[in-house]
Amino acid sequence: MIRAQAGTVIDPDVVVRGADRVRQRIVDAGGDPARIGIVAVTKGFDASALEAAATTGLTMIGENYAQELSAKLDQLHPEVRDRLDVHFIGRLQSNKIRQLAGLVDLWQSVDRMRLVREIARHTPGAAILVQLDVSGASTQGGCGLDDAPDLIEQARDMGLEVRGCMAIGPQASPGEIETAFAEVVRFADRHDLEHRCIGMSADLEHAVRAGSTMVRLGTALFGERPPRITSSRGD
Repeated sequence: MIRAQAGTVIDPDVVVRGADRVRQRIVDAGGDPARIGIVAVTKGFDASALEAAATTGLTMIGENYAQELSAKLDQLHPEVRDRLDVHFIGRLQSNKIRQLAGLVDLWQSVDRMRLVREIARHTPGAAILVQLDVSGASTQGGCGLDDAPDLIEQARDMGLEVRGCMAIGPQASPGEIETAFAEVVRFADRHDLEHRCIGMSADLEHAVRAGSTMVRLGTALFGERPPRITSSRGD
């Protein structure tokens, strides 16, 4: 597996091979690759990862950090940038929404009303996913299943497009992971939500079997992520 280090240019051929392996994993788990979108998680890699993803047809890219995303998009040729569908997948801070406005096409980690208000204020009509908490890990964020319907209703009332829900699977046994993902799918079905974005590199098969329509994959496509250099300014 390729080890992507800071400054390393990501080879599109590596991403093609990674995407082929991912699609085969989806098939082996009983899913249809044509019906499950792949969000290429480019956080931690340089701008060449975004270029490689776009070159190989993986136009949905996921980023976690506002400053990192902004810096990488600035490095891209406008034609490449225009082909990307940028998803913000990290734990969202309300004070970063203004900075991200105009850069993000889908806000994936909306889990509280304050974020809804800020997104509606700075990007009216924006598309969002409501993040559900099915793992009980407070550090990962997420709205409780009992509170999520009200959040969805208020987001729609404020003009936002709720395209679906997302969740991070628990660190647990395979059976517990699939049970948690099944909760997400049932929730989406009850509330007529098209997308249920569940599944990452380590739990892809569990998510596919549960009914995922969108998966978030980084290392499975690009290789090992380099250590992130933190800034004293934060992100």
